[in-house]
Amino acid sequence: MSNKISALMLGTALALATATGAVAQDKNIKVGVLTDMSGLYADLGGPGSVIAAQMAIEDSGLTAKGWKIDIVSADHQNKPDVGTNIGRQWIDVDKVDVFVDVLNSGVALATNNLVKEKNVVMINSGAATSVLTDAQCTPNTVHWVYDTYMLANSTGDALVKAGGDSWYFLTADYAFGAALEKDTTAVVSKAGGKILGAVKHPLNSSDFSSFLLQAQASKAKIIGLANAGGDTTNAIKQAAEFGIVKGGQKLAGLLLFITDVHSLGLNVAQGLNFTETFYWDLNDQTRAFAKKFSERSKNKAQPSMVQAGVYAGLLHYFKVMEAAGSNSKDGAKIVAAMKDMKTDDALFGKGEIQANGRKIHPAYLFEVKTPAESKGPWDYYKLIGTTPADKAFRPLSESTCALVKK
Repeated sequence: MSNKISALMLGTALALATATGAVAQDKNIKVGVLTDMSGLYADLGGPGSVIAAQMAIEDSGLTAKGWKIDIVSADHQNKPDVGTNIGRQWIDVDKVDVFVDVLNSGVALATNNLVKEKNVVMINSGAATSVLTDAQCTPNTVHWVYDTYMLANSTGDALVKAGGDSWYFLTADYAFGAALEKDTTAVVSKAGGKILGAVKHPLNSSDFSSFLLQAQASKAKIIGLANAGGDTTNAIKQAAEFGIVKGGQKLAGLLLFITDVHSLGLNVAQGLNFTETFYWDLNDQTRAFAKKFSERSKNKAQPSMVQAGVYAGLLHYFKVMEAAGSNSKDGAKIVAAMKDMKTDDALFGKGEIQANGRKIHPAYLFEVKTPAESKGPWDYYKLIGTTPADKAFRPLSESTCALVKK
């Protein structure tokens, strides 16, 4: 469907709503950045996601055209109940129109239900669980950057084909870890590999010694880290202390971010393989965005793919609102228009949002450079392979989302 038709459809819907008094014809938007501001995911989302949202507002050009766009932000502390309490306050009192980031799969799944109930919009770039666009899909949510199916499909398949045909998982004990282990198990098994075992660890663990000893004793060729953020970096650091990689086993960071590699340092992280959908040094457009971002960020950090997703997702949302000419309060109609309009931004390129809310784009398999290969600060990745957008994410033919017409 063309952008012109999509805009016309949303504009007509808004006009009809106005005639019944259901929506105010205004140009006010309130963005809510719901994220981890102080915990193990703060570096890959947190204050950086607020910066990305502000950059999207500026680059949209809407404020110069008479729109008033405000941002609120909050720390959900990686607790679903805290996240939903904040969300209800934002919607009922602060009149937030669109939620962004929403790190942590448990928080995201709870917020997913809330935004559907209240009929607002969520553009999720922080959570990984593929359930958001599968069994628990809603007409109000777009999942922008990555998910557990994509991570498993890219990293898991590549490692099995490279000879890593036996696996043991260290899994974060909540929705994200369970989904990532499940999706990776399916990919490894399909490729002919075997799962030798798994152990669950609490979120935000400081001591991985007992978990790593179990993984080491399994003799698995690949130890799959089905965790993220501080849990991943702690596990990798402690694995180095145990000499696990030197002993012949390989660590698979199933979800790794640029901020994790920076925290680890190249001496520890070198040789790790993992998948991302954004890297600051991928091309001239990503480098231009990263330069502006790093000038505002703490310690001149480069943007993570979560923060890049906040920026790109909001820009697409703003394009739809501008085409409509006013701010609809009907979240489902806005998301429908976002799906009808092809996506096109500097960070993820041209793409689309599928019927299930899944935004698709290429996935990149990277390897961490050695210290000798790195040419400067934050020069950490080398590109190993690319999975095309139509192959990276779960096929609609396999989807259990009720929004997908079989």
